[in-house]
Amino acid sequence: MGVFNDMLKSGESLIKNEIALDYGYIPKLVPYRESQMRAIAASIKPLFQNRSGRNMFVYGPPGVGKTVAVKHLLKEIEEESENITPFYINCWQKNTAFKILVEMCDIIGYKFIQNKRTEELFAVLKQYLNKSERSAVFAFDEIDKIEDLDFIYNLLEDVFRKSVILITNYKEYVTELDERIKSRLTAEMLEFQAYNLNETRGILKQRMEYAFVPGIWEEDAVESIVQKTAKMSDIRSGLYMMKEAALIAEERSSKKVNSSDVSTAMKKLDDFSIKKTEELEDEVKFILKIIKDNTGKRIGEVYKTYQENGGKLVYKTFWRKINKLEEDKFITTKKIEGGKEGKTTIINYGQEKKLTEF
Repeated sequence: MGVFNDMLKSGESLIKNEIALDYGYIPKLVPYRESQMRAIAASIKPLFQNRSGRNMFVYGPPGVGKTVAVKHLLKEIEEESENITPFYINCWQKNTAFKILVEMCDIIGYKFIQNKRTEELFAVLKQYLNKSERSAVFAFDEIDKIEDLDFIYNLLEDVFRKSVILITNYKEYVTELDERIKSRLTAEMLEFQAYNLNETRGILKQRMEYAFVPGIWEEDAVESIVQKTAKMSDIRSGLYMMKEAALIAEERSSKKVNSSDVSTAMKKLDDFSIKKTEELEDEVKFILKIIKDNTGKRIGEVYKTYQENGGKLVYKTFWRKINKLEEDKFITTKKIEGGKEGKTTIINYGQEKKLTEF
């Protein structure tokens, strides 16, 4: 009977809380980001004294806790103050001023958006926020996805008491901002660096406690995921491997997740992307299709094909979209030297890296 005692019964699962493995999940504690959270909290604190707060530019590579830290603070604000309205906007999903203002109107409970223009929606928001003692925290995640930033200028100019937090993977993005916006933003710079090995281990073990039935993980399986995640410098890849390994163990009716399950999960990293294709904005979907049809070609050739098929983005913006697609695991790039073009970049559709290259 010992063999059957190790097997899952029908309906049993090793995962007790799947949400804890989601990239957007906000844990009760955000480890190893205390100093960054204190800095953000200090910029927001004047709002509690009915004064305008400071603005921040938050940057760092993907998967290092920027979003989780900011969302955690916004959740605290929502629980502690009725006069401060927190706005979190994912600019990957809401990539125009109109979409952003529709989202903001929804947050404040204004539903009469039909047939209203962007300017009219902003007027509604402005009137709501500038009443008596109301204040706002605006957090724009992946701000580099927005091409037209006039709405940021309007927020800085016309909302009385606020803090604006811009979040991006690119430190250099702040230098590309319009001078009108930059001079009014006067944002403090806050960097989130990649987690080291011990921090990666601590975060993944915390999520394991939240997500899984106790005692199901063999220690060498855990350490394999920790080591791989640290090499990839992206906690999201670790969450993906944990979930996949547990599902693989379930498929063989085991009550333990072992190193073999993890090895199989790692092979699935080739198909791993942070976001779903349907979540991409139309222009990025178009670029991804061009890459798929021209995989293995030089970036200059891909850009030329993009233009020939009606693409309107300038090369600098096109390059930024390429970087974003690579970060979210839709494509890979490889820099090469030699030939008449000198240094150039080869673009491949999908995850074609070998595991040893991570």
